[in-house]
Amino acid sequence: MLSPQWLDELRARITLSAVIGRTTRLTKAGHEFKACCPFHNEKSPSFTVNDLKGFYHCFGCGAHGDAIRWMTDQRGLSFMDAVKELASEAGLEVPAPDPRAAKIAEQQSGLHDVMQAAQDWYRAQLETPAGTKARDYLNSRGFDSHTMERFGFGFAPAGRQALKAALSRFDETMLIEAGLRIAVDDKEPYDRFRDRLTMPIQDARGRVIGFAARILDADKKDAPKYLNSPDTPLFDKGRTLFNLHRAGPASRQSGRIVVVEGQMDVVALAAAGIADAVAPMGTALTERQLEMLWRLVEAPVLCFDGDSAGQRAAMRAITRALPMLRPAHTLRICRLPTGLDPDDLIRKQGVGALEGVLASAGSLVETLWENERDAVPLSTPEDKAGLKARLMAHVDTIADQDIKALYRRELSERFSDFAFPARQPPPPRQPFTGRQGRFDRKPAILPPAPETARRMERATGVGRRDGLGAAVIAGLLLYPQALARHAEALARARIADPEQARVLGAMLEHLDHGEALETSALITTLAAKGLTSPSDESFAGIPYPFARSGADAQSALASLDSAVVMLVEGPELEAAIEAATQRFDFEEQSRLRQRKQELENRLKAQNRS
Repeated sequence: MLSPQWLDELRARITLSAVIGRTTRLTKAGHEFKACCPFHNEKSPSFTVNDLKGFYHCFGCGAHGDAIRWMTDQRGLSFMDAVKELASEAGLEVPAPDPRAAKIAEQQSGLHDVMQAAQDWYRAQLETPAGTKARDYLNSRGFDSHTMERFGFGFAPAGRQALKAALSRFDETMLIEAGLRIAVDDKEPYDRFRDRLTMPIQDARGRVIGFAARILDADKKDAPKYLNSPDTPLFDKGRTLFNLHRAGPASRQSGRIVVVEGQMDVVALAAAGIADAVAPMGTALTERQLEMLWRLVEAPVLCFDGDSAGQRAAMRAITRALPMLRPAHTLRICRLPTGLDPDDLIRKQGVGALEGVLASAGSLVETLWENERDAVPLSTPEDKAGLKARLMAHVDTIADQDIKALYRRELSERFSDFAFPARQPPPPRQPFTGRQGRFDRKPAILPPAPETARRMERATGVGRRDGLGAAVIAGLLLYPQALARHAEALARARIADPEQARVLGAMLEHLDHGEALETSALITTLAAKGLTSPSDESFAGIPYPFARSGADAQSALASLDSAVVMLVEGPELEAAIEAATQRFDFEEQSRLRQRKQELENRLKAQNRS
């Protein structure tokens, strides 16, 4: 008997496209491969192979499976022969038969019979007079007969021994082991589910492995509203997703999988036509469940309730997911209106409203930022420092180093924009007075502190006529379209050279007035204000490719982008380094110096290219 873990290892070591490509001609299509389906005749390809997810699927005939299934269905091998051939290719040794595993498999087979028998009995009880209130509840939810049949709703009568009597052909120890009966030390065992609406929980193959049961008597306030089967040899809460056996195939059509909080939410979505929804088993998403979701799609959508409990559930899922993030694998998170669950939203605004919420799901990093930012009031510097500490603590849990670095930068930038907002832009300049040269010459860009300016002069040459500020001005004049792209950044730049500050201010004013972004138009504006144009000798010899005509436009624009970042962030980083030094925060000082060095290195590299 082969364990599921060993079979998963075998599948992970096999490149599916290589196995299928031996007998079927595959064509690369993005992250997948396509071909005309080998299982039915077709003229246009509808057969896809996805190595990342480890399965093939035909949208024409529905053929679906992994490498083992391919070997049995397409090659005609037996299961064990297919496994042995693939294991030999993967360098794995097929485990010897395990009598203990065989005994466990035999035991599970018996429990599957018990669970199916219980489902059949519960289903029949729904149609009896005792099941009237269960049927009334289903009708009140607006579920049609197709939905009720598809999800297998049933009814567990109130009697403590009713199930035992109905399934008397099974030994009671099996009923207890299956979680259908509860054993106590000195009393007679009794039925777990009593006077409740029942719904089967099924595994990936559609076999019943447990039950979810909802209370029907509102007066029983001390009883839990929902009751799930306990963990059994068949049912493991942390490894089970409700409705996965139906949502999995649906997700291959939609390219999406939706995770909601409860089983009844799944049913409500299915009744509204959203078939690709699953739910955890009354607990937070586990690492195993996240991996199951990622085998279906790269970015599952979490759609939890719009109350505080739903937001806490989303944060728990995010916390679980962060250490597991890897390239192209993430989560997207919805924000439902406050106080509404998915079923409420569908009832009040229609399924289109829910589809709109799903389509606008935010990224994981955005949700993490918003939830931590809004978690507590941020009225003092200490509160804001606490926010940064919480964000960085989340970042430190990410195992993938590239993703960790990107998250650190993204969250740091969001925090900086929040904690250190940019100054308001200066008031609009006075219109032309009619006398040549009589313009408001007040710089729109404030100079840095003297010490910071001196450091920037030594580090980057800002302040010299052949330095970075002059180069950026010349580059913007040669490539005026870049002025609009960098307007917001340039508006907060701190330029040491007063004349450069005036030139940049005049250029931003030109943009604000809606003038044409053309070199000739910019030169006319500068000349009208008595400012230096790039044709003057003072601009000659600037050592940056974007400041010279005739350079390759694509590389010049990339270099100009880096130069603008350096021009704007350089003085800010210097000021932040100086502040970190004064408060003896050497870790922050080191991080800031590293960031500054990265900007300088990138600019130098592009300057040489």
